[in-house]
Amino acid sequence: MSVREIPESEHLGFIRGRRSASFLQTPAWGLVKSEWRRESLGWFRGDELVGAGLVLYRQLPKLRRYLAYLPEGPVIDWADDDLAAWLEPLAGHLRGRGAFGIRMGPPVITRRWSAAQVKEGIADDGVRRLGQVPPLETSDTGARVVSQLEALGWRPQSVEGGFAAGQPQYVFWVPLSGRTEDDVLKGMNQQWRRNIKKAAKEGVVVHAADPGDARADLKRFHDLYVHTAERDHFTPRGLPYFQTMYDALSAEDPDRIRLWFAEHEGDLVAATIAIRVGAHAWYSYGASSTEKREVRGSNAVQWAMMRDALAAGADVYDLRGITDTLESDDPHLGLIQFKVGTGGEAVEYVGEWDLPLRPLLYRAFDLYMKRA
Repeated sequence: MSVREIPESEHLGFIRGRRSASFLQTPAWGLVKSEWRRESLGWFRGDELVGAGLVLYRQLPKLRRYLAYLPEGPVIDWADDDLAAWLEPLAGHLRGRGAFGIRMGPPVITRRWSAAQVKEGIADDGVRRLGQVPPLETSDTGARVVSQLEALGWRPQSVEGGFAAGQPQYVFWVPLSGRTEDDVLKGMNQQWRRNIKKAAKEGVVVHAADPGDARADLKRFHDLYVHTAERDHFTPRGLPYFQTMYDALSAEDPDRIRLWFAEHEGDLVAATIAIRVGAHAWYSYGASSTEKREVRGSNAVQWAMMRDALAAGADVYDLRGITDTLESDDPHLGLIQFKVGTGGEAVEYVGEWDLPLRPLLYRAFDLYMKRA
C-alpha cells in the first residue's frame, strides 16, 4: 500500500464511485476551508486507487509545521483487520509534508440507539448521558477500529471547535433505505406529524431555491440565520462563508447543495441548507423566524427535505450533531428532542483521533489547545 497526492478530479471520481462519503471529504470542502492548505490523497495497491482523503493543513504560528486534519475521513476500508497497512503510509506521507501531528475522524459507527430509547433516557432522572442507555446495536467493526487505533499509538480526542474544528461524535439521523414517505411519516412522533399537518393547513409553502438565484437567496437565508443566532445566543458565520460554500459545492456537483425556504403569506419563516453525497443526505444549517412560529415552518421544511432525499434514493437523512447529555436542565436538550421527534436513530462514531508525529511540537500544541 502506498499513499500519494492525486488530482482533485481523481479524488472526486473515487468519491462518486461510493454510495456514501462525508461531504467534508470531498475536494470542494478544501475550497470552503480557505484558511487551511488542502491536499487530495490517494491510497494505492499497486496501480489501483483503493482509498482517498482530503487533508487540511493548519500551520503553527511562525513555524513551517502543520496539523494535518482529515475531517470525517479518510475514505478507506475501515473494516480491514490490518489498519496499519493504511495508516502507516499516511503518517509517512504527512510527516514528509511537515506535519507535527495528524487528526482524523474515522467514519465508523460504534453504537446506535432508537428514538424511543433516547426518549426513555431523557425521561429517566437517573440517566445523565446517552452512554448510560443500553444501545440498540453495538458495532464489532467500531470496536476493532478503536482497538487497532489504540495499539498503533493514536489518541482519542474530545475537542469541540477551536483549532481543529472538531466534528460531532454523536449525530441523529433518519434511515430511509427501503422506506416510503408514509412509513417515514408514521415513524415520527405525534407532535411532529401534527406540526407537519398544521403547516400545510396554515398555508406554509416550502420550495427549493432556484440555482440561478443563489446569491439573492443566500442573502435571504443569511438574514434569517443571523436573526436566529441573536435569539438563540450563538455566533453566526458571515455571508461570504456561505457564498464560498455554495459556490464550491455546487460547482463540484449541481446536486450537492440546495437551499430550502418555508414561507407563510409572503413571510420567510424557515430556511435551511441541505447537502448530499451519493446516498447520504444532510441537514447542514437552519434558521427560523421568531414570529409566526405557530405555523410550524421548521417542521414543514424538514419534511420537504426528507421527501427530497427519499426521491433521490438516499439511504440516510442526517440531522448532524447532538450532545450525549440527556439531563433535563441541559441547554441542548431541546435540540435533541426536536430531532428525536423524527423517529430516527442516535448514532455514535468512534470520534476524532490524533497521532503525534513530532512529540515536542504536538505536546506544545496540546497545551495551547487546553488553555485556549
